[in-house]
Amino acid sequence: MINTPEEILQKYWGHKSFRPKQEAIINNVLSGKDSIALLPTGGGKSICFQLPAILLEGITIVISPLIALMKDQVLSLEEKGIKALAITSGIRFKELDSLLDNCIYGNYKLLYLSPERLEQELVQERIKQMNIALIAIDEAHCISQWGHDFRPAYRNIATIRSPKNFINKPLPPIIALTATATPKVINDITDLLDIKEAHLFQTSYHRPNLTYSVEKTTDKLYKLDTLLSNTNGSAIVYVRNRKATANTAHFLNARGIKAGFYHGGMSREDRHKQYLKWRSNEIQVMVGTSAFGMGIDKADVDLVIHMEIPDSIENYFQEAGRAGRSGQQAKAKLLYNDNDLVRLNNQFIKVIPQVSDAKKIYKHLNNYFQISYGEGQETIHRFNFSEFCTTYKLHNILAFNTLQVLDRNSIISLSQEFTKRTTINFKVNDFALSYYLLRNNQLDDVTKAILRTYGAVFEQVTYVNHSIIASKSGKTIQQVHDTLLTLDQDDIIDYEHQSFDTVITFLVPRDDDRTINVIASHIKSQALYKRSQIEAVKKFIHTSDICRVIQLMSYFNEKLIESCNLCDVCLQKEQERYKAPIDQAILDILREEPKTSREIASLSYPKEEIIQTIRLLLDQKKIILQDNNTYTLL
Repeated sequence: MINTPEEILQKYWGHKSFRPKQEAIINNVLSGKDSIALLPTGGGKSICFQLPAILLEGITIVISPLIALMKDQVLSLEEKGIKALAITSGIRFKELDSLLDNCIYGNYKLLYLSPERLEQELVQERIKQMNIALIAIDEAHCISQWGHDFRPAYRNIATIRSPKNFINKPLPPIIALTATATPKVINDITDLLDIKEAHLFQTSYHRPNLTYSVEKTTDKLYKLDTLLSNTNGSAIVYVRNRKATANTAHFLNARGIKAGFYHGGMSREDRHKQYLKWRSNEIQVMVGTSAFGMGIDKADVDLVIHMEIPDSIENYFQEAGRAGRSGQQAKAKLLYNDNDLVRLNNQFIKVIPQVSDAKKIYKHLNNYFQISYGEGQETIHRFNFSEFCTTYKLHNILAFNTLQVLDRNSIISLSQEFTKRTTINFKVNDFALSYYLLRNNQLDDVTKAILRTYGAVFEQVTYVNHSIIASKSGKTIQQVHDTLLTLDQDDIIDYEHQSFDTVITFLVPRDDDRTINVIASHIKSQALYKRSQIEAVKKFIHTSDICRVIQLMSYFNEKLIESCNLCDVCLQKEQERYKAPIDQAILDILREEPKTSREIASLSYPKEEIIQTIRLLLDQKKIILQDNNTYTLL
């Protein structure tokens, strides 16, 4: 019989030993004591509550703000044979009722909930009936207004452990987990969760095997190609938007570097396919937005490259920390240019939502979906975000950031998922259709799958599902779509299809300005905090005389005395001690053979100084520019 943490770890996760602090945290949880686990990205936070959940009698409730992460963790647990489920937005009342009953009577070990779900009366009543063994709060920094993803709904979590919910039952322990938290945030976690006696488990943020470097470059794609061409291991490339993921992956594939892309607008199926290809090393590089990375389970990432300046040190540190999780030497590289600094202001500073933006967007949302005053609570709406912005002439980034503010302040629940709403209606009778298919038998499989699945397509407009048709016909979703387009063009059916990429659930009844006035102070404080985060990133990029690791550790209030001797700042200092004057260095490499300006720019000097020196050497007639755009000695 398996009954020790070590045996569980070996059986379900295949690990022979725990990572730092994991075993101590797990033992503390199993002894019934409250815990705060402050572990860096890749430190294995989820095992600290998933493993005890298997050993404890009853169900573990996991509070998480990330729908995608909840789904991924549940899928991973199910693959291990551990019963778990997630209750996310978009679930109808009847299904919610059934799922909660399953948690009471179905031997489930873990139930994942958003903090907003805890505020529902039905959920609260069912929780009282559950045998709760443990309460885990993931991304616990969200409870603090000083955390980088503050969500006020987190402040109501403490009510789940109210003594009135556990009459004649012991109070379950709480474990709060996060990767990044300042002392101010930790104090908030302790106070607001009412776990003042909790044991704090904290490892150093310092990852000696991970080297950080920042480089200013005018040609980021060339630098990206160079970095990846010299890397044999797995890599992640972070870009700012969805279009850039596809374009960058295409560029790399054209260069012979196998790459896939990942963003929040893709279907879950497509995202999972890309992830599996990358995890199995079928492709070397994953190009993603910040949507990629939460909960990924891949230890052999050697390189993380940021092609844009991140919007906070916290996000940069988490994303960079996805390299080197196995303990091998790894690198995090941030590439930027002058345009990025301008973009940082345009994309972040200028689009920090204010109270007036929240009022305007909230009113537009209600009008867009024709929500009446006092109505709309718990209604779910799928829509195309770009069309919404076009309708009201909104700035896309500011509008999306405002939706996120409304989400974090529990006015709406926001998620991104790509779906199609499709209707068809046959315009010909069954006899005419049979005759048509005799002449177009390549359309036979898909058409007959539709007829077998949907009985009323000849009589009325019918909603159809591409995935179901594809499964029954043995075709891909794209082949189903192409077939329906052909049938439409040949006047056999009317085919209406519309794409949606955004889902919102209204969490409160419509009350326009009054709704926003309640959260106005939170919006103002979040705006100020966001601005301070961006200023911290700018400072990190421009500070060229302090070791990168020391800078990062200082941001998280951790003092590091010794420099890493590996980051760009440390290497630059080392090179300054020994390197020749810049003009001499250029002449030395041109003695070897003629070189282009790009090849000369690989010297470890500031690029502006290299360009100025090349011009000076040309004026002094020490070098010349040849017809093939290479420089050589005179």
